Amino acid sequence: MTTMVQRSAKPMTGSPALVSLATSVPPYRLRQDEIAEWAHRFFESRFPGFERLLPAFANAGIKTRHSCVPLDWYSQPHDWPERTQLYVDSSLALLERATLDCLEAAGVGLESVDAVVTVSSTGIATPTLDARLAQRLRMRRDLERLPIFGLGCAGGAIGLARAAALARAQPGKRVLLLVVELCGLTFRAEDASKSNVIAAALFGDGAAAALIQVDGSGPTLGPGGDYTWPDSLDVMGWEVATDGLGVLFSRDIPTLVRDLLPSALDGFLARHALERRDLSGFIVHPGGAKVLSALEAVFDLPDGGLDDARTVLRDFGNMSAATVLFVLRRALDRGLAGRQLMTALGPGFTAGFQLLQAA
Repeated sequence: MTTMVQRSAKPMTGSPALVSLATSVPPYRLRQDEIAEWAHRFFESRFPGFERLLPAFANAGIKTRHSCVPLDWYSQPHDWPERTQLYVDSSLALLERATLDCLEAAGVGLESVDAVVTVSSTGIATPTLDARLAQRLRMRRDLERLPIFGLGCAGGAIGLARAAALARAQPGKRVLLLVVELCGLTFRAEDASKSNVIAAALFGDGAAAALIQVDGSGPTLGPGGDYTWPDSLDVMGWEVATDGLGVLFSRDIPTLVRDLLPSALDGFLARHALERRDLSGFIVHPGGAKVLSALEAVFDLPDGGLDDARTVLRDFGNMSAATVLFVLRRALDRGLAGRQLMTALGPGFTAGFQLLQAA
C-alpha cells in the first residue's frame, strides 16, 4: 500500500520546500488482537509473570500494523544473515515504491534527483540501501548519497532537517529523503526480556520518501535542530546480540518527556525568535500512547489533541523513524496550515526539531 500527497504553498525565496511525500507499507497487515493472542501463546511459558504485561497490547492505542514477514515468522529464532537479507530485500521493495510514487506526485523523473539522504536504524547493509536502490532504479551515476544510521525514532524529523539543510546549501538541486524501518525484524524469539515484550506490542514496518527543493512548490521547511541530554545514553537504543538487535528503552520515557522536553523546545524556538504561542500545530512521532499523552501535556493540548499522531499509531503502530512522516502525510491530507513544529525523540537521548510553514 502506498499513499501520496503533494500540496501547493508559495515558498519564501531561497527556502527549501517539501515538494512531495509518499509512504509505503509491506504486505502483511496484522491486527493487534491477533498479535496479542499470538504473544500470549508464545510468551506464557517463556516469561514468568507475562500476564502482567499482556494489557500492554490492549492499551497501546494500536489496532493494526504492517509487517514484511507473516506472524508465524516471529515464533522461530533467526540468525543475522537471514535477518539482514530480509532487511535488504524488504527495504528496497518499500523504498522503490515510495520513491517512484513520490517522484510521480512531483511530476519529475529519476534523473532529476541530485542527492539522496537515507535514514534507517533497524538493519545494516554495506553497500548501503541508497547505493543498492540507485543501482536497482538506474539512477544517475553522479548521485550524492548520505546514509544515516542510529537515529532511531528521531530519524524522521532529524533526517528531514538534514535533507533540508543539504537542499538549502545547494539551491536548484533536488534532494530525496528516504526513510525505512523494519522494526519487526529486530524481534528475537529467544529474548524473554520485558523490552522485547513491549516492542512486540508496539512496533510495525514502513517507509517514506520526500522530495525537497529550494523554491519548490509545497510547505516551506524552516530551521531544524537537535538537543541531546547529558548522561542519557541508556534511555533507548540497541543491544547488539548474537542473533540480532535487541531493543532497549526506559520505562521512564513519558516522565522524561514531561520533565525535559519543555526547556529544550523553548531553547530551540528562542534561537529562532519564536515562542510556543507562535506555533499553529505539532507533527510528532507517536512513540506510544503514554508518550503521546506526555507530549500533549507539554504542548498544553487536551488529551487526544494530537489526533493525527494517534490515528497513525492506531493504524500502523510505531514504525520508528518513518512514523512521523506518516503523521505529516496525514496532516497534509487534511489541509495543513500555519507554522508547524515537527519533533521526535530517539537514542542519545535526543530530540529532533523541524519547523514547517504551510499556506
